Order: sequence, then structure tokens, then C-alpha cells
Amino acid sequence: QVQLVESGGGLVQAGGSLRLSCAASGRAASSLGMAWFRQVPGKEREFVAAINWSTGSTTYADSVMGRFTISRDNNKNTVYLQMNSLKPEDTAVYYCAANPYGVGSERKGSYPYWGQGTQVTVSS
Repeated sequence: QVQLVESGGGLVQAGGSLRLSCAASGRAASSLGMAWFRQVPGKEREFVAAINWSTGSTTYADSVMGRFTISRDNNKNTVYLQMNSLKPEDTAVYYCAANPYGVGSERKGSYPYWGQGTQVTVSS
């Protein structure tokens, strides 16, 4: 089993920055493929960014490309999402997700483990 705990959400003005963290723990906490998704009320949870465990290769949604950066510290079993140039439309609950296959994927169904979510609010 894997437990994921997110932190770093909050309120920021448009154009500002936030960094989210997601710490993984449990027996299978190493070698995880990890990702960030986000969700607003009434909408589907959508992919934001993903990272492979072994290669460190990354994938981004078009809407955040060039503004957000996903990274990880394998020694700490922690993944980060640096969010710059934030826009009001980035307002959402952000969820960390993990899978034991080591692959970063855009598909929600690829992730059996999810965090509890952290609220990000961007004011205009």
C-alpha cells in the first residue's frame, strides 16, 4: 500500500507562484510513477503533469506547458509541482497520484493511489 500526502496549496494572486509537494510512504513507496491531476466542482478530474520514476521524463497538459514544472526527489519519495504565472482558471483542488509501475501516465485509470487533495485558488 502507498499513502500520499499533499501540501503547499493556498491563495495566490494571478501571476504568482506556488509549489505543491506530495510525499509518498508505505511499503511500495519507491519506484512509483507519479502525477498531478486537478478538479473543479462539476467537472471531470483532469491531468496536469506526470513523471517517470526511472528516467525522470515528464509529460504536461497543454494548458500548463511552460508554466508548471513537475519534479521528484527519489530519496525522499516526494514529487513536486512548481506552478508559475498562475491564472484564475488554474483554481482547483490538486491531487497527487501514484502507480507501482514506475510510469508517468496521463490516464486517471493508471493510478491506484491518490492523495486527499489540496486547494489552489488564484484570484484575479
